[in-house]
Amino acid sequence: MDASKLSWVEIDSIALGDNIENLKKCLGSDVIFAPVIKSNAYGHGFKQILSLLVQQEINTICVAFLEEALTLKQKFPHLRVICLGYIGLNDLELALQENVEMVVFNAETISQLSKISQKSGITGKIHLKLETGTNRQGFLENEIDSVLSLVKSSPGVNIAGLSTHYANIEDTTEHHYARGQLDKFKSLSQHITSQLDYPLTLHTACSAAAILFPETQFNLVRVGISLYGLWPSKETLLSAKLSGHRIELKPVLTWKTVVSQIKQVPSGSFVGYGCTYKTTAPATLAYLPIGYYDGFDRHLSNQGWVLIKGNRAPVRGRVCMNVVIVDVTNIPGVELEDEVVLIGSQRSETISAETMASLCGTINYEVVTRINPLIRRVIK
Repeated sequence: MDASKLSWVEIDSIALGDNIENLKKCLGSDVIFAPVIKSNAYGHGFKQILSLLVQQEINTICVAFLEEALTLKQKFPHLRVICLGYIGLNDLELALQENVEMVVFNAETISQLSKISQKSGITGKIHLKLETGTNRQGFLENEIDSVLSLVKSSPGVNIAGLSTHYANIEDTTEHHYARGQLDKFKSLSQHITSQLDYPLTLHTACSAAAILFPETQFNLVRVGISLYGLWPSKETLLSAKLSGHRIELKPVLTWKTVVSQIKQVPSGSFVGYGCTYKTTAPATLAYLPIGYYDGFDRHLSNQGWVLIKGNRAPVRGRVCMNVVIVDVTNIPGVELEDEVVLIGSQRSETISAETMASLCGTINYEVVTRINPLIRRVIK
């Protein structure tokens, strides 16, 4: 068997298309739907998801870093690309050449971009990130006027948009803080636009905001986790139900591997590193050629499970770097190279990214994003 076929991720193109259609129903008619495909498309495969988005006639895409933007532009130069993360000063020329729109939160970026623009004759399009309460990235309120003055005195730099990001819109059912951020963004954006003689792209909405609060959509939404059929949080799902926002999201990703060995061990046998599991009866163990290197979290040791022949097979012992051991004693007929589901459904059983995240003490974002990018992604 080819080594690349020992573990793979299947991408459901129909589910992705359905998610796009359902999410667009939440948006105003003039709102731009801008999928976020940063971090290997949240673990789903950058190139695979990108190709599917183009088939869906998506024209605007958000990424986190310049490397992602350049990869995208090389294949689809016609797409509008907004880079949400920091671009190094030495890389601004590349961004300019490829017509990448840049979210900016440093005065130094504006000054350097102007110098490059004047030499190249290419106008740089920037989106000012406004600090409204997350205190992560963005210009503070007392910096806004000096930033505007700097832009006006920086030839070749054009403000294309304004953005912000909410600190607590998806981890709660009480959205007072988010509403305060929205009010602050409205105030700051009105102050800025009053000094310009052309319209701007305004964007604040992540998945949770876009689904729950139409007033956050302005004229562009940055849709990330929900694009892939995952809810930002259980609180977001509950808030949507309570407010009557009925939307169906279908998980796009299924992660699979195969059985690489089957072994009979007697009662009283220790399993794996640290002797953390001991059989209390004769057991049949199956070995899987994946581990924490691949993104199967070590916290799943002795508490996670996988699906084999439509049945749950519990993890025994510690998750290793490249091996996971599961108990198939009560699953008849397991054979070498049988298919194993790590995330997804098999027959009537399902292991969701949320279930795995709960066992690991983390969030579904991390579970899918940490699936090793070297693992093959296959569009179904």
